[in-house]
Amino acid sequence: MHTQSGKIGDCVSTADGQWKTLNLYGVFGDPISHSLSPVMHNNAFATRDFAGIYLPFRVGSIRQAVAAMRTLDMKGASVTLPHKISVMAYLDRIDPEAQMIGAVNTIHNQDGILRGSNSDAAGAVSALMERKEIRHSRVAIIGAGGAARAIGFGVRAREAVVIIVNRSVDRGEQLAADLDGHFIPLSEAAHVDCDILINTTPVGMNPHRNHTPVPKGIFKKGMLVMDCIYTPRQTRFLAEAAAAGCETIDGLPMFIHQGAFQFELWTGLKAPVAAMQAAVAAALDGGHETT
Repeated sequence: MHTQSGKIGDCVSTADGQWKTLNLYGVFGDPISHSLSPVMHNNAFATRDFAGIYLPFRVGSIRQAVAAMRTLDMKGASVTLPHKISVMAYLDRIDPEAQMIGAVNTIHNQDGILRGSNSDAAGAVSALMERKEIRHSRVAIIGAGGAARAIGFGVRAREAVVIIVNRSVDRGEQLAADLDGHFIPLSEAAHVDCDILINTTPVGMNPHRNHTPVPKGIFKKGMLVMDCIYTPRQTRFLAEAAAAGCETIDGLPMFIHQGAFQFELWTGLKAPVAAMQAAVAAALDGGHETT
């Protein structure tokens, strides 16, 4: 793809010799160097011959990032830690599901109106249901942030019993109450009784891959254990779960499913899921996870 003037929003030439407008997308977070969202979405744009570019932005102030999005006429953005909840105050509209969840991970610019959505719930549920029936399962979620809220509402909507495990008692109890679920302090995590265990915290993410959010005693044979982290794919959390006889799911399936939701929302095109997954897997195999 070749730019006519080198500026976002100007014309670009594509492989077929046509001219299209280059649309800007990105991901807002801190830290952000680990993110494979640019690999996934840029590959999807190329696969569908869509004139878009997706860039990572390390963002301290989400208020300023949203203001910049308006100024640059960015067409969409992903939102990751630690901004999924605070970003809501600066958007024009929030989808009902995201409003109920209380967290946004996707922004769509609709003719100057910034609309917030949440694809974490759908992504996590899709990843889990590829392995296990959620209905009536006891699902323990480690953490009480934006991803925990989204996944909690997602599994509760499928009639699961939700248990929040968190270091902060106040935040954990509040989220458990919002989900009509139960709360267990992180200090008592080894005693949690669940069928599915999900880590939504960044503990274990590169470069702190030797860390884990829970004690080994929490894992029971036959439990399904999922980590939302995908860099590295094999976290210490998952390694210890596997050693205890648990079935494990790394963060890649959830990441791909939620990314497909975003791509389709932004472009109106069918997401090339297989190509997206292949691109991310290749980046991980190529050593991106060490950055």
